[in-house]
Amino acid sequence: MNAIETKLKGCFILEPSVFEDERGYFFESYNENKMEQILGYKPTFVQDNQSKSSYGVIRGLHMQAGEHSQAKLVRVVEGAVIDVAVDVRPDSPTYGEAVAVELSADNKRQLFIPRGFLHGFSVISDTAVFFYKCDNGYNKESEDGVNPIDADLNIDWQIPAEKMLLSDKDKEAQSFANFKAKNLK
Repeated sequence: MNAIETKLKGCFILEPSVFEDERGYFFESYNENKMEQILGYKPTFVQDNQSKSSYGVIRGLHMQAGEHSQAKLVRVVEGAVIDVAVDVRPDSPTYGEAVAVELSADNKRQLFIPRGFLHGFSVISDTAVFFYKCDNGYNKESEDGVNPIDADLNIDWQIPAEKMLLSDKDKEAQSFANFKAKNLK
């Protein structure tokens, strides 16, 4: 497995070693010991989630705050997405900066997103099946988020504005300026 640290400390693109032949392919999608070597600690994942979405869907930008904060290991098993992580760790030198990575069934890349990040993705294929592991369970009271098309973040979701499909919750989510003011007090 090849691990590439992004410009956001602790956020890694993971490229598995894929073994292919006429029967298909095999790759190791997770190995606790290798993750410990990459991260410097052993993550304990407690929850797996999966979603299926159609072209133009944007899910996020979401996070769990405080003691319910979550690290995630995400991948796509069908289709392709633009996966986005935004650093919102208060003392981070890259606070407010984002990384965007194409994850697809074809490239088999994964993204490890540490605690303290907003996270979301857009579907750039006809459909996409998105799978992710979390190191902490979901807690509704700890949920936070930002409108994914907030101008201050200026994220290129690679979807034309007229084709974007957002939930009402995401459309009505706070601006990044309000999130920042609330969280950097």
